[in-house]
Amino acid sequence: MTQRDAIFPANRHALYEAHRYSAAIRSGDLLFVSGQVGSRSDGTPEPDFGRQVQLAFDNLGATMKAAGCTFDDIVDVTTFHTDPENQFETIMAVKNQIFSSPPYPNWTAIGVNWLAGFDFEIKVIARIPEEA
Repeated sequence: MTQRDAIFPANRHALYEAHRYSAAIRSGDLLFVSGQVGSRSDGTPEPDFGRQVQLAFDNLGATMKAAGCTFDDIVDVTTFHTDPENQFETIMAVKNQIFSSPPYPNWTAIGVNWLAGFDFEIKVIARIPEEA
C-alpha cells in the first residue's frame, strides 16, 4: 500500500493545522495539492482580485516547491471562481504567465457562489520528478 506523506510550504503549517488538512499529499509519484487561495501570510483574503489570483498561484508554487515540484510537473488543474464571466480575463492573464508553453495541463474551471471570503481557488495534481 502506498503511504501518504503530508507536504506543507514553509511558514504556513499553522494555517493548515487550524483547519485540519494538509497543503498537499504525496502518494507514490503523485502530488495532490489542496485548493490554494490568495491569502496573505496571516490567512486573510487579499482584497484586490488580480493580486488574489497571483497570490493563489504563489501559494501553489510554494507548496509545489516543498514537494520538489514545479509548475511544469502539473498534469491536472481545477479552478473555482465566484464570478467566472467577469473574472476570466484577469485569471487568464496570470494563468498564461504560469503555463506559457505546451503541453498545457488539463484544466477544469468551476463557477461557485462561496469560497470562504475568497474569489478564486486552484487545486492541482502533479507528477513528482524522480529526483525529488
